[in-house]
Amino acid sequence: MKPALFLAAALLWGGSAQAAEWAIDPLNSILGFEGTQGGSPFQGSFTKWSGSIDFDPANPTVGKAVIDIDMKSATTASRDKDEALPESDWFHTKAFPQARFEATSFRPKGGNAFEAVGSLSIRGIKKEVTLPFTLDIDGAKAKASGRLELIRTDYGIGQGAWKSGDTVGLKVAVIVEVRATKKP
Repeated sequence: MKPALFLAAALLWGGSAQAAEWAIDPLNSILGFEGTQGGSPFQGSFTKWSGSIDFDPANPTVGKAVIDIDMKSATTASRDKDEALPESDWFHTKAFPQARFEATSFRPKGGNAFEAVGSLSIRGIKKEVTLPFTLDIDGAKAKASGRLELIRTDYGIGQGAWKSGDTVGLKVAVIVEVRATKKP
């Protein structure tokens, strides 16, 4: 009936004055989530989000990224879930219309693997997170894919009867697939 997920949101690139700026391609990017309800998996996504990414894979530690997520834009394949998500038991979008992922640095993990180190804020609760991701760059085009595992109640998602995890699982994954073009 009600999912508890947020995101994150999501994303994963960073930078500074020394890093390259990237323009996110929102039409070909995904910020989604996965959870379980009644033991069955479900998926959803956020249709409205934006951000800035500065990242140089040769110098990842100076990278930065900020992703703002419109929590009202959460959608699943279920009308019941879609109607419940904005309510106070879940995302409480009247009081907390946006979530934010902010990467303050990046760590190389070998090959095309990296970690975005920063914070995720949902429902006014800010937690330190590390988002593992892979990055493939072809000329001026890039694709980053990552998955961040969370406990929804750490962010106050799922109040009252939904807090226990008996009906809606406590574990949630934020799924990120970002396509971007290097800015000139």
